[in-house]
Amino acid sequence: MTLNCLLIDDEPPAIEILQSHISNIKGLEVIATCKNAIEAHDILSDKQVDLIFLDIKMPKLLGTDFMRSLASPPKVIFVTAYREYALDSYELDAVDYLVKPVTFERFLKAIFKVKRLLGHEVFTPHEEYKRNPDAFVYVRVNKSMQKVLLNEMIFIESWKDYVKIFLTGGRSVMAKQSISSMETMLSGHSFLRVHRSYIISLDKLTGYNNNDVLVAGKEIPIGRLYKQQLMSAITSK
Repeated sequence: MTLNCLLIDDEPPAIEILQSHISNIKGLEVIATCKNAIEAHDILSDKQVDLIFLDIKMPKLLGTDFMRSLASPPKVIFVTAYREYALDSYELDAVDYLVKPVTFERFLKAIFKVKRLLGHEVFTPHEEYKRNPDAFVYVRVNKSMQKVLLNEMIFIESWKDYVKIFLTGGRSVMAKQSISSMETMLSGHSFLRVHRSYIISLDKLTGYNNNDVLVAGKEIPIGRLYKQQLMSAITSK
């Protein structure tokens, strides 16, 4: 079952991050976006909305006041840059309270909360890889979210609480993200975890043997637990 999502935020970059996260989860669909709560009233009267991602500090009407104005609101996840409204969110029975910038890992936890409340099937990342040259994800770099194009990723290496994303052109990005959350985010795209510390782009794979894969001239070890899945992926391609 698909949940129809409405995104309400006056900051376009915040909307773009949420759209990116939602695009990586099967069972969620963005049916509309709007920049203030007044616009949202019209959308709710015209469309079936199951889940709202709601900013708080917006022009014309605060997100908390907007929620209070609804007789039978859908499930709501607050997404805000301010921590001081957390108590209001609990009083309004919001599902979760996300502080910007929202990482995919934290976003996913909120979605699982929605799933448990509604009794829906487990949401999983999209199963079909859409070969879109403009596809991207957001990762946390320092204190902001940075867009990274999927077709520029070569491989990803775990660095404790961080991952280092190696990109075309000799570039790299160090992101505050676990490798497990990156694996979830990239699942369904042409990426595969081949070792507890490495994820590779299958499109950049140029060779392999029993112990290593060769990705853009870099030898990366194959973990015993990941070998069968890798061989299946290579055979299918």
